[in-house]
Amino acid sequence: MQYLCSESDETLVKFYENGNDEAFDVLLERYQKIVYGFILTMVCDVPTADDIFQDTFYKAIVGIRSHRYTENGRFKSWLLRIANNLIVDRYRKREPVVDVPTDKDQERLFNREVIAEGNIEDDYHNNQTLSDIHKMIERLPAPQQEVVRLRIFEKMSFKEIAEITHCSINTALGRMRYATINLRRMAARYQLDLTFMKQG
Repeated sequence: MQYLCSESDETLVKFYENGNDEAFDVLLERYQKIVYGFILTMVCDVPTADDIFQDTFYKAIVGIRSHRYTENGRFKSWLLRIANNLIVDRYRKREPVVDVPTDKDQERLFNREVIAEGNIEDDYHNNQTLSDIHKMIERLPAPQQEVVRLRIFEKMSFKEIAEITHCSINTALGRMRYATINLRRMAARYQLDLTFMKQG
């Protein structure tokens, strides 16, 4: 398998498509940490992340072997799209509880997450606040949840988010806007202190 490690993603995909199982082992080794980290960040639950991770690579195997892979040069993005679609399918089975946004709410809650350095008390406060934020995010509609998690926790650009979620950049921006409006409202309702969240 070592001789395959220097090959490009596309070459490995072709090799696997033609029956070389070791080629997929290299792809799995190359991207399993990235894909699993992405899924775990999105779902915040290890058993669920494990299931989605396995389903993601199963779908990738089926897609390649059935000659449906056409994403030349974008294998990682293709994997993340598969994972994201599986995550969205799970979220859509749940009924979110969410405030209805208005056009008057213009402020963005945050653009990127930066946790300030501090003492142990600060760390405890930050961890508790992040836990509360995760709970609030779970109350958003699925399309808003995925944009927030990709933007805030995965540090992706709106161009990358649009590619993974199969929407336009403007749609991704709009979903983020409505999500931050809803998060700000929930934060105000529960008197959640977000002062440690700084613009990135």
